[in-house]
Amino acid sequence: MPTVYIKTYGCQMNERDSEAVAAQLVGRGYSLVDEEQGADVVLLNTCSVRDLAEQKALGKMQAMVGHSRKHRTGQVFGYLGCMAQSRGQSLAEGVDGVQLVLGTQKFHRAADHVEDLLTGRQKVVVDTDAEEGSQSKLAEHLSTAAAPGRRQVSAFVSIMQGCNQHCTFCIVPFTRGRERSRTIPEIVEECRRLVDHGVREITLLGQIVTSFGRREYAVVDGRSPFVQLIEAVHEIDGLERIRFTSPHPKGYGSDLIEAYGRLPKLVESAHLPLQSGADRVLREMHRGYTRARFEEIVAGLRAVQPGIGITTDIIVGFPGETEADFEETLSLCRSIEFDNAFVFKYSPRRDTPAASMAGALPEPLIEERHRRLLDVINEVGKRRYDAMVGRIVPILVEGISRRNATRYEGRTRCNKIVVFTGAPRHVGQVIPVRVERVGTFTLYADPSVIGVDEVEGSAGNGDEVAAEAGLKVVEMTAVRELNR
Repeated sequence: MPTVYIKTYGCQMNERDSEAVAAQLVGRGYSLVDEEQGADVVLLNTCSVRDLAEQKALGKMQAMVGHSRKHRTGQVFGYLGCMAQSRGQSLAEGVDGVQLVLGTQKFHRAADHVEDLLTGRQKVVVDTDAEEGSQSKLAEHLSTAAAPGRRQVSAFVSIMQGCNQHCTFCIVPFTRGRERSRTIPEIVEECRRLVDHGVREITLLGQIVTSFGRREYAVVDGRSPFVQLIEAVHEIDGLERIRFTSPHPKGYGSDLIEAYGRLPKLVESAHLPLQSGADRVLREMHRGYTRARFEEIVAGLRAVQPGIGITTDIIVGFPGETEADFEETLSLCRSIEFDNAFVFKYSPRRDTPAASMAGALPEPLIEERHRRLLDVINEVGKRRYDAMVGRIVPILVEGISRRNATRYEGRTRCNKIVVFTGAPRHVGQVIPVRVERVGTFTLYADPSVIGVDEVEGSAGNGDEVAAEAGLKVVEMTAVRELNR
């Protein structure tokens, strides 16, 4: 049985693409392994949002190919994804031993190309051309591919590909192409299959997920195509929770805000990428909204669901950002009190308008602003996070903790990780737990199971989260896409 190792850089879209490639290969008899050494096939699914992510992937590949040559293992090496799309043939030429370069619209062809390379039918494959309908050709999941020991409680479902926003700092429209949406029936069918295999939570994915179906579906009774999709997925029996990421603030119309109040399975969690709190910088970024509009969206969401968890992305050090601009970002973070802040230092990307803008900031200044912003977010976060102690919250148990194999972890509706002492029978269940203490990014809970009617605010309609006030602060080392 051939073995395959896949390493993923980047966002949840990349994670989903990697899972789909893995499911294709598992379905053909391949076995997934956790280390590259000794694997028959080694694939790096890449990200181009920041230069650091590209350099990590390039360095990793060079090291792996060098080790393989030294030990004569005969492995097949390949790049997938955004960097493969943007660099193409040069990746195969840059590292002697790279045989596969697969672009963002060709993930569904991964298994065919890998088999051609393993059998010797092909020596090198570079496949980065655009392909009509590719958004509908990647529906495989490990939970439905009979991968042993890999039960999924939560699953990502890609509903569209591409981006038309063209923010001046972002390379994604060049690596992912223009927006292309799937149909509502095929998305619902994919979600239904996942639920039949034990999945209880679905996260709908798109570069700008709220742009779903704008050219394919009409607005009906004031409801956008994206809200119509959520309603259709909501009807699936056995599904407990619906999430989505990543939207754009422009996509938060009154119909979507209202949906949080009337659709119980739509969890009280919203990722709203801010990027900057200064109107002048937002215009330079080509974001399409103002500070005031962003505040209006947050106020609307909290009016419908007072305990909603709101997360964001912020860039510090954008070209021309003044101290006054940065202070506006700090003040907005203090007033909104995000539940999670992914803070990025601006990284110039080739062929983007921002890369040639005047006013590039020196690295020491960017570092200093990055630290100051994290300090503000942590100051707000400590108060809110400590307030969780003693609360009783419902969590969907996902499995064994990723950091402590003797404990289990679950997630609140507001997207907070909770670690507790559990048992295999808890996996896939929604159970109430009492928060006993907090860590920097984690809640630790007492697993004593109480009646659901004792959970604070549980009314069967999502109000149970109204009492939650936790906050996570993350200084990102992994890369998330910044095109929202």
